[in-house]
Amino acid sequence: MTAAAGTTAAALEATVRGYMDACTAGDADAVAAHLAPDARHYFPPDMYDGPWKGARVIAQRWATAVRERGSSWTVDAIVVDESRRQAVCEWTHHKGSLGVILRGAEWYEFDDDGLITEIRAYYASPQAAGYDRLELGGFDYGARGYPYG
Repeated sequence: MTAAAGTTAAALEATVRGYMDACTAGDADAVAAHLAPDARHYFPPDMYDGPWKGARVIAQRWATAVRERGSSWTVDAIVVDESRRQAVCEWTHHKGSLGVILRGAEWYEFDDDGLITEIRAYYASPQAAGYDRLELGGFDYGARGYPYG
């Protein structure tokens, strides 16, 4: 499956679900098919050596997680803003071989073709000690107009 045609709410939701299904299948080609070539995936600081840059890098990293850690994901809820070409997906990441369940949400942005250009991952976990800024690593908040960037 590749990215759903268009940028309707239904198409954007189908793209997110297809991306997550491709991640769970460990199919790097299918993962990359849902992403713009220069897509970026942001994570909290010190997580997964992020941000990951490029569709192939993102796809290979998730395929490796499936192969080496038995990772799989479920989509628990999705909200789509069609006019802004954005979506938010709440998910559960099952890290099979580690016996860990990680819950979180991701903010998705899409291009004019409905491909994912950006994923910003947020995790449900306690506040990390020792950090005075709890935000995504490598994400330029100031350039995006966020306060205190």
